[in-house]
Amino acid sequence: MLVTSPRPRIGVLAVQGDVADHLRVLNALGVDARTVRRPEELAEVDGLVLPGGESTTIDRLLRIFDLAEPLRARLRAGMPAYGSCAGMIMLGSAVLDGRTDQGCLAALDISVRRNAFGRQVDSFEADLEIAALPRADEGPFRAVFIRAPWVERVGPGVEVLATVEHDGAERVVMVRQGPVLATSFHPEVTPDARVHELFVQMVREQAGSIGDRSGPSTSRSKGD
Repeated sequence: MLVTSPRPRIGVLAVQGDVADHLRVLNALGVDARTVRRPEELAEVDGLVLPGGESTTIDRLLRIFDLAEPLRARLRAGMPAYGSCAGMIMLGSAVLDGRTDQGCLAALDISVRRNAFGRQVDSFEADLEIAALPRADEGPFRAVFIRAPWVERVGPGVEVLATVEHDGAERVVMVRQGPVLATSFHPEVTPDARVHELFVQMVREQAGSIGDRSGPSTSRSKGD
């Protein structure tokens, strides 16, 4: 069944991390938002949000819940995805300063450094000019960084949407590659919903090419 509903189903990966705030924002945008913990739940959504949290724990739980390979299959098939903070790490193709056995989903051709801006006490906020956002002319986006990663390498197919100055260098904190979006920061903890609006727009744009929800995405296999 092709996705034609004006109310797309967007899942929030709910194995660990900041799930409730993403659900709240998506519901406020009129989306059919739901949690995803099992492969059959993943097969029913048009797009997926990977929240912030602890990337090593999320990686481990994806394998325990038999979600790692079904999720990789959906991403390869073109399912839109958005990752914030740890979700960005999970969507990348390489993790820097991670555990030696830490895996990622390779949906974005980027290398991401964990906790790059420092520890919890080093959390900060910054105003970012993000031209790709809906209603970008309304002003900068107030971004909240909490034990945030940054993108250290960007592949040729990746679009850099935002950077932030840190210790005299511009660090990449928001990227997009096709239907996959990621931010180092946590838009779900702010009253500004424009990052989620952008993702919902991406899901709608992808609607004609997402394909059958019950296709290869439903194949259940052991994790990596």
